[in-house]
Amino acid sequence: MLGWTLMFLVIAVIAGLFGFTGIAGAAAGIAKIIFFIFIVLLLISLVSNALRGKSPR
Repeated sequence: MLGWTLMFLVIAVIAGLFGFTGIAGAAAGIAKIIFFIFIVLLLISLVSNALRGKSPR
């Protein structure tokens, strides 16, 4: 999921350099949404593993 975020971020930067502001804004927005979903899923995973008593590998 983090790979998708980086891909959309790169698309946004390249589109911004070429002046495609609409595409750059959309790609940056998608990257931001995916990044926050990634953070939420990471936190849920960490909390669930902590509640189970398993230590991280």
